[in-house]
Amino acid sequence: MGIKETIRKYALQNAVRYDGKANPGNIIGKVIGENPELKTKGKELMKDIQQIVREINKLSVEEQTKQLQELAPEMLEKKAVEKEVLKQLKNAENGKVVMRFAPSPSGPMHIGHSYALSLNSEYCRKYKGKLILRIEDTNPENIYPPAYEMIPEEAKWITKGNIAWVYIQSERMDIYYKRAEEVIRKGHAYVCTCPAEKFREMKIKRIPCPCRTLKPEENLQRWKKMFKEYKEGDAVLRIKTNINDPNPAMRDWPAFRINESEHPRQKKKYKVWPLMNFAVAVDDKEMGVTHALRAKDHMDNEKRQKFLYDHMGWKIAETIYVGKINFEDLMVKCSKTKPLIEKGDYTGWDDIRLPFLAALSKRGYQPDAFINYALGVGVTQNDKTVSKQDFFKSLDHFNRAVIEPNAYRYFFVESPAEIKIEKAPEQEIELDLHPENKKGGRKFKTNDKFYIDKSDLKQLKEGKLYRLMDCLNFVKKKGKFVFDSTDYEKFKKKGDRIIHWLPVSKDLVHVAVRMDDNFIKKGLGESSMSKLKKGDIVQLERFAFARLESKDDSRLEFWFTHH
Repeated sequence: MGIKETIRKYALQNAVRYDGKANPGNIIGKVIGENPELKTKGKELMKDIQQIVREINKLSVEEQTKQLQELAPEMLEKKAVEKEVLKQLKNAENGKVVMRFAPSPSGPMHIGHSYALSLNSEYCRKYKGKLILRIEDTNPENIYPPAYEMIPEEAKWITKGNIAWVYIQSERMDIYYKRAEEVIRKGHAYVCTCPAEKFREMKIKRIPCPCRTLKPEENLQRWKKMFKEYKEGDAVLRIKTNINDPNPAMRDWPAFRINESEHPRQKKKYKVWPLMNFAVAVDDKEMGVTHALRAKDHMDNEKRQKFLYDHMGWKIAETIYVGKINFEDLMVKCSKTKPLIEKGDYTGWDDIRLPFLAALSKRGYQPDAFINYALGVGVTQNDKTVSKQDFFKSLDHFNRAVIEPNAYRYFFVESPAEIKIEKAPEQEIELDLHPENKKGGRKFKTNDKFYIDKSDLKQLKEGKLYRLMDCLNFVKKKGKFVFDSTDYEKFKKKGDRIIHWLPVSKDLVHVAVRMDDNFIKKGLGESSMSKLKKGDIVQLERFAFARLESKDDSRLEFWFTHH
C-alpha cells in the first residue's frame, strides 16, 4: 500500500469515527508509525494529509464508510453504545424491587426529567422490579391541568412501557388523613396555631411551641377544626422531631396546611392538604417502595421523613442519591416556558425549539438515546453543568446509533438549481435505501438535466472533475458542464468533490424541513419519498436525519432531528 493510500485509510477511519470530520493531527502519528522512514519528512507528509483530509471531509459519512470498507475493511469499527453498568442497589432482590418517579404536574416533562426517570426505569429493568409513576399534585396553586395526561404518556414513552402503576396524590387524600390521625393519636404530631413568625422565633431559639404539649385528644379536636373552622394560615399540623436538632429545618416540620385555593381536579372538595414530606413518606410506605432514587438536595427531606417512619415503626426505603444536571443555556423550567407559550412566542410544549420531551420525540429522538445518556452520566452525586451544545452532541451520538441502522436514505436538494451536463448519457439508476440493504428500491431515470443545490453550483471551478453521487463524473469547461465518465475509480484518483443531485423530472416531491431554530428549508426530494408515512425517520443524504411530520398531495414536511 502506497503512502497516499495509507494516509487515506487512516483519514477515512478518523472521519467515520468522528461523524464525518477527520483531523489531520490525529492521522500523522499513525502514518509515521506504519512508515518510520517518514519521520524526517513531517512537513511534506502533513501537506499530503491535509489535502486528503479536505477531500474526505467533503464526503458523506456513508460514502466515507463505503470507501473505508473497500480500502481497509479491517479498520471499520462497529459503533456500539457503551452503557455504564448501574451500581448495585443495597438489599435488592430480583423481582422485589419497587421504585417510584414522582413529578409535579406543573408542566410536561423536559430533558432534566429524562435523566432521573431513565435511571429509575433501568434499575427496575435490571432487577425485574416495578416502577411507579406518582403525580404529586397536593399543591393546588402549582398545577398545569394538561400535564395529567402528558406526563403518563411521556413516561411510558421514555421508559419503553416500563411503568407498572400510575397514581395521583390528590386522589389519595383519605389515606393521608387516616395516617395523620394515627400519628396524632400516638402523640407524635400536634396542631400548631401559633403565628408563623412566632413559631419561627421559637424554633430558632429551640423553645418548644406551647401547642406541642397538648394531649392527643385535644390535637384531634384541633385537627377536625382544620377542616371546618380554621382558615388558611390559622393552623398547621406538625410532626414532632428533636427540638434541639442542630439543623433548625429539622425541628417539628409541617405535615399539613390549610389551602383554600381551588384544585384543578378536586375543585373545592379539600382544603387541608398534605405537604410534600408527609405525602411522600406515606405513599412510599403504602406503595411498598423498596428503593428511592433522590436528588442529593433532598437529603434533608429524607431526614425529616425518617422521623415519621420511626414514629410509626415503618421501614424506610433504601436511598440512592444523585447530583443535579444544570443546563446552562437551555430553558427547562415550566414556569418560564408556559408564559411564552401563552404569549405566542412558542406554538406549544412541542415547539421544535424547546428542550421538552414533547418536542424532542416529534423531532425523531428515541427513548434509548435518553436512557443511554443517563447511563453515561451514571449514578453520581457530582453535579454536572452542561451546555446546550455539549448536551445535544451527546444525545445526538446516542440517537444516531439507534436510528442510523434503520433510516432509509433519500436525495434532498435544498434551493435547487437546474444544470445541463452536455453529452451525459441516458441512464436508469437504482440505488439502495440503506448502505447495508442491498435490495435497491430507489429508481432514477436520468438524461442531461439535473438539479443541484445552488450553494454547490457556486463552488464548481473550471477544469475540476466532479461527481454526481452514484451517477456520473463531469467537468466544468468554459462555464459549461461536460460529461466525463461514469467511472468511480477515476474520480477517486482525480476528483474534487461529490455532489448530491436529482434528475429534472415531474415526479419529484416538494420537501420542507423545519430546522431546530424553527426556520424552514425548502427544496425537492426524490419521487420514492412519496411512499413515506408520517413518523418515518430518514436520512436526507448529506443534509441531516429528519422525521416526517406531515404530508399532503403537494408537500412533505419533515422535522430536523440532527446531523
